[in-house]
Amino acid sequence: MQRNLVKRRLRHLIRERLVLLPPGSLVVVRALPGAGGADHAQLARDLDAALQRLLGGVAR
Repeated sequence: MQRNLVKRRLRHLIRERLVLLPPGSLVVVRALPGAGGADHAQLARDLDAALQRLLGGVAR
């Protein structure tokens, strides 16, 4: 159940950020075991940080 909750949250969060990615990009988001205890805001911060690293520091 926790896994599905994290999966749904991450799907929602990445959907909002797709415009940041170059067209045709393929991205795999993998939640680490600690993600189950993170709230929505923490997942968003972690995803934003990962995307910043991926995109070379482009801020949201």
